[in-house]
Amino acid sequence: MNIHEYQAKELLKKYGAPVSNGVVIFRLEDISNKINQLNTKQFVLKAQIHAGGRGKAGGVKLVKNLDELRKEAQEMFEKVLVTHQTGPEGKKVKTLYIEEASEILKEFYLSCLVDRESSKIAFISSTEGGMDIEKVAKNTPKKIITTKVELNGEINDENILKIIKPFNLNNDQIQEAKKLIKALYKILTEKDASLIEINPLIITKDEKIMCLDAKMNFDDNAIFRRPDILKLRDINEEKPAEIEAGKYNLAYVKLNGSIGCMVNGAGLAMATMDIIKLYGEEPANFLDVGGGASKEQVAAAFKLILSDKNVKGILINIFGGIMRCDVLAQGVVDAAKEINLNIPLVVRLAGTNFKEGKVILDQSGLKILSAADLNDAAKKIIEAIK
Repeated sequence: MNIHEYQAKELLKKYGAPVSNGVVIFRLEDISNKINQLNTKQFVLKAQIHAGGRGKAGGVKLVKNLDELRKEAQEMFEKVLVTHQTGPEGKKVKTLYIEEASEILKEFYLSCLVDRESSKIAFISSTEGGMDIEKVAKNTPKKIITTKVELNGEINDENILKIIKPFNLNNDQIQEAKKLIKALYKILTEKDASLIEINPLIITKDEKIMCLDAKMNFDDNAIFRRPDILKLRDINEEKPAEIEAGKYNLAYVKLNGSIGCMVNGAGLAMATMDIIKLYGEEPANFLDVGGGASKEQVAAAFKLILSDKNVKGILINIFGGIMRCDVLAQGVVDAAKEINLNIPLVVRLAGTNFKEGKVILDQSGLKILSAADLNDAAKKIIEAIK
C-alpha cells in the first residue's frame, strides 16, 4: 500500500526526522485558513498523487508569493498529471501540499527497503539526489552505496556511519543523520513498511539536514495489524479493478497485454505469463486466485479479467492441490454465462478433481478449448486470438 508524500512526512516527524513545515489542502478555500501556519514568503506547491515524476509533469511549483500560490493551486487542482509511472491515462490531482521553500546547498539520495534475498534491511545512499536513481545505478553504479543491516532491536552507529559516509557530513550533521537513519529503521520495522525513500535528502544553506521529499510503501499482507497505516489509504489513487480484487482476496495486477490470465499460485502465474511472452504475445494481467479459492472468488476473478477492454482471449491454468478443479470449472462456467462470453477461452486443468472439472466445462455449452499442458495452452490461446 502506498501513501502520499504529506502522510509520509507526518510519519517521519512523529519519529523525529527533520522535515520542512507544510500544510495539506483538500479544497482551494483551505489555503487562506492554513497558509498562516507557514513561516515563509516563498512556497513549494506539490500535487499529491501516487506516482513519481511529478515535477516534470508540472506537479511541483516554486512560488514567490501568496497571489502566485493561489493562481498555481487553482491551475493544479483537478489537473490530470501524466508521468512515466501513471501511464497515458494519468492521475487527477485531488490533494495539494504546500510547504516552506528550502534553500538547497546539496542534494542526496537515501532509502531503505526489505532485501528479500539476504533477509536483511538494505539502506541505499548516493550523492546523486534528485535524479533518476535507476539511471545513476546503470550509468555510474559506483555512486550507489548499499549497506545491508541485520534485523535487530535497533540499528548501531557502525552501520549508520557506513550509510552516510558518501555524504561527507560535518559533526553536527552526522548527529542529525543518526536520528534520521534510526527513524527510518524504526518505521520500516514497527510499521511493516517495505520501502522508504527520501529523494532528495538535502543540506540547506544554513547546513541543516532536511527530508525534501518522502515516499513510503507498506506490506499489504501485514496491513491487517496496522490499522493506523490502513487509515492512510487513498482509494482514489488505486485502480478500480484492483480495489474490486481486494474485496475477494485476489492478487490482481493489471498489465498492458491482450491475453487475460487466471492461475492459482504466484510461481505458476509467472510461468504462465512468461510462456505467453515466449510465443509473441503479452499478458493482460497477473491474477492469482490462491490455493483454496471458492466458486464465488473464481467468478469474481473471471469478471475482473473481462472488465479489461484490451483482453482478446483468456488462458486459465490451474494445478489443483488444495483447490479443486471442479470448483474452479463451475465458477468459470457461471461467470461466462452471466457475462455472455464472446472471446476465446483456453483452460488447462491438472490435479485434484481435474476429470470432474473437465466434464463441467465440456457440458457447459460454451466454446472452451481444452489444453493438455501449459505449452499446449499457450499455443492454443495465441492461435485463437489471431
